[in-house]
This record gives sequence, structure tokens and C-alpha cells, in this order.
Amino acid sequence: METMTQIQKVEVAEKHLNPQHIMQIGMGFWASKTLLTAVNLKLFSLLSHSTLTATEIKQKLGLHNRAYLDFLDALVALGFLERKGMGSNAVYSNTEETGFFLDRSKPSYLGGILEMSNNRLYQFWNGLEESLKTGLPQNELKNSKLENQFYEIYSNPEKLSEFLRAMSGVQMGAFMSLVKQFDFSAYSSFCDAGGGNGSLCIQVALNHPGVKCVNFDLQEVKVLAEETINKFNLSSRVKSASGDFFIGSLPKSDVIAMGNILHDWSEKEKLVLLEKVYEALPEGGAFICIENIIDNDRSKNAFGLLMSLNMLVETRDGFDFTFNDFDNWARTVGFKRTEWMALAGPTSAAIAYK
Repeated sequence: METMTQIQKVEVAEKHLNPQHIMQIGMGFWASKTLLTAVNLKLFSLLSHSTLTATEIKQKLGLHNRAYLDFLDALVALGFLERKGMGSNAVYSNTEETGFFLDRSKPSYLGGILEMSNNRLYQFWNGLEESLKTGLPQNELKNSKLENQFYEIYSNPEKLSEFLRAMSGVQMGAFMSLVKQFDFSAYSSFCDAGGGNGSLCIQVALNHPGVKCVNFDLQEVKVLAEETINKFNLSSRVKSASGDFFIGSLPKSDVIAMGNILHDWSEKEKLVLLEKVYEALPEGGAFICIENIIDNDRSKNAFGLLMSLNMLVETRDGFDFTFNDFDNWARTVGFKRTEWMALAGPTSAAIAYK
């Protein structure tokens, strides 16, 4: 009788349970690598100028005849391309989203993070299990005595350029949202600490002409930031300054931002950076921390939690955090109040006022 009951339970379960989600996530690297490859091939930038037939795409990208249609049609099925017709003469075009976010010629391009994911992170994440068991990074720091991966990345011009494009790309939507939502009217100066190529300062300057901006990063970044700033003809209002925020002080500003900076470091180092910010701000000044901040219940922002696992793979001590964590650290160093602001996708801003 007990055996029959177990069989009946299995039959009931079979009627109601669906393995689709398990398979979708478990085999998700198929779809991920397909998209990353398309970005690396610059397919979406190619299609930004005009629609092309499958044969034309094959020729322009140098694809083999064997599976180019499977590749293109997989991108259609995944929602990244649109198609009219069938076979080699089918015409392909970008979707609205890929045309906006994955065309290299647009300032909204976020493909930099996908390029870095393809060229760096994809291989490192193969070591996640080892990281979970050892607590050790799996990137350039593995078998290295370097304190952090930035020394390796910043010493290689090609890697540095890719890294800066990645950081700009992954945060651009959030930057655009922030400059529209945050009230800059009471402030006249802004500093992006660890600002990379200057993308956030540029967005602030474009949207708030009365605010003077400083992009602050290591010396190796200064020239690259100035090149980006000059492209927007903003050199009179956006300055590029160099320094190490762990060694010296930050430029004094009414508002200081850090985008995807705090999560690189241990809790002790996070507090050091918050103290540096606090010292550089005037009374009433604001600190804007832009991160994929994990929800306080730690159950909804999957991207934020996965980003924290990425910090496990990429850093010696870094981790992502909840807004409650940020609020506690900010008050510990003396900030009076904090607030949370939703930005783009899984990214948000935790803001502390002195």
C-alpha cells in the first residue's frame, strides 16, 4: 500500500512540475555564449546601418557555411534579432533594444561589459566551485602575489581599455537615470571617485550645466578619460584628476559618487573609503553609491547576488551588499541620513547625506 502511495505521489508531481526553469538556467551558458559571441563579432553594430541578408552577414563576419543560419536564427529565437524570410536570403535586423544598447557608435552602448565577460569573466567563472570552497579568486590573482586584479589590468593598455569600456557599459543606463532623478540644483561641484573613462561626469555635465565635475582615478586612466571628455567638448567643465583613493584624499566636492567601487573591497576597506568621502564633503554634501544593491530580504535582486559571486571570483575580499548594510556603514562614519533610489534594471543608488 505504501509503494502505491509513493507511485501516486510521483504521478501527481509529474502533472504539475515543469523542468523548464531548471533547464533554462542550467544550460543558460549556451544562450549567454551565443550573445557574447555576437557582440564580439560586432554583429549588432554591423546591422545598425542597414538590414542584411544571411549571406551578406556570413561574408562580412567571415562565418563558415555550416552553421551561420543556426547562429543567426538562435539570436532571433532569443529575441536579439528580427528576421524576414527564411534561409540564406532571409533579411536580419536589430531589435529596438539591441540597436540602442549594442551598437558601438551610440553613447548608450553597454556591450563593453559583455566584451569583457566574453574575453575574461567567462573562463574565470569555471572556477566558481573552487572559489566557494577556498574563498580565493580565479582570475589574474590566482597563483599571484598581487593584492588586487587592478594592478594586472591597469598595467596592460589593451586590458585597461576593455575594462573601462566594460565599466562604462554596465553602468550607462544607471548613469542616465541618476542624472535625471537626483536633484543637483543645490550643488555646484561633483566628483566621480574611481570614475574610469569619465562617463558619469559627462552625463552630469550634459544634464546640469551649472555643475563642475572632476573625474578621479589612477594615473593610468587619466589620459583615456581626457580623450573621452574631449570627444564631448567638455574639457572646460569636466577635469580629469589622478590619485589613489586609499593613499591620498579625495577632491573636495559637494557631491561624490562611486560606481561599482565599494563592492571590490572588504568591509574594513569599504569603511575606509566611506571615511575618505565623508572628509571630502561639505556639511549637507551627498555621497552617491551606485551598485547592484541587494534587496534587504536577499531574495529578489538575483543580479546583485550573482555580482557578489563575481566579486568572489574576481577579488580577494570584495562582496556586494544590501541597502541596510550601506546605511549601517554610512552612519558608522558619521553620515546623518540615507536614502535608496531605483535606477536602471538591477542597479540602484544608495545615497548618504553629511
